[in-house]
Amino acid sequence: MATHTVLSPLPGTFYRSGAPGQPAFKNDGDTVNAGDVIGIVEVMKQFSEVTADVAGRIVKFHLENESPVDAGAPLVDIETA
Repeated sequence: MATHTVLSPLPGTFYRSGAPGQPAFKNDGDTVNAGDVIGIVEVMKQFSEVTADVAGRIVKFHLENESPVDAGAPLVDIETA
């Protein structure tokens, strides 16, 4: 199996859910389709959705909720068929 890494498109703060107290968009082990939202990066009160660019199964997130992130940093590994 191949593994694809989704990278952060922007520097900022990475959120795994849409709002405090809400469940995460995706968790380790979840199946994803290309285009599924896996998180949000916030930069100066601007929120940008981060989507899976391949279909597969999430192997692991590299960051916890509300973690600082740099542009190009790995966010999540997705195992593809």
